[in-house]
Amino acid sequence: MKPSEVLYELRELNQAWRKQDFAFTREQKARYDTLITLRRERVKYFYANNMVCKVSKSAMDKLKEED
Repeated sequence: MKPSEVLYELRELNQAWRKQDFAFTREQKARYDTLITLRRERVKYFYANNMVCKVSKSAMDKLKEED
């Protein structure tokens, strides 16, 4: 499954969840758990392979000064 398909399906499930008074059916909950697991694995892959933007210390200091 492509990463974009995972996100798209998660968005659809989120909309269905809202329409169903904030509750999933058993099938929806199982599908949601599967998709979340796939998404988390993908994010872990990015962190493991240094594919995530990391803020430098000087940039972090500027952000703290602005707040």
